[in-house]
Amino acid sequence: QAQLVESGGGLVQPGGSLKLTCAASRFAKDDYMTAWFRQAPGKEREEVSCINMQDSTQYYSASAKDRFTISKDHAKSTVYLEMTNLQPTDSGVYYCAVHLGSLYVGPGVPCGLWNMAHWGEGTLVTVSS
Repeated sequence: QAQLVESGGGLVQPGGSLKLTCAASRFAKDDYMTAWFRQAPGKEREEVSCINMQDSTQYYSASAKDRFTISKDHAKSTVYLEMTNLQPTDSGVYYCAVHLGSLYVGPGVPCGLWNMAHWGEGTLVTVSS
């Protein structure tokens, strides 16, 4: 059973930074997609960023673009999300998710919540003064 474990969440002041980590158990396939989603209380889960683990093609939501950076260490099956200039609207539980196989992603083209078959338990990010 594939397992994803997120870490790195916490409390940060507005304008601050955090780096989230998603550590995955090894998958049978080398080509897969890893995405970060977040969910604020009372709101739907939204995709923040997604990366193709083979060719590094990426997607960013409009709110994440220019502030967040997704990166990977394929050998370690690990994906990172560096978040800068955090704002209270960035608060929520951040989930890591995996889709086995390749998807086309790019500007305006996310991985898609319903494509993701494996999910972590999430890590809480709170942006508050």
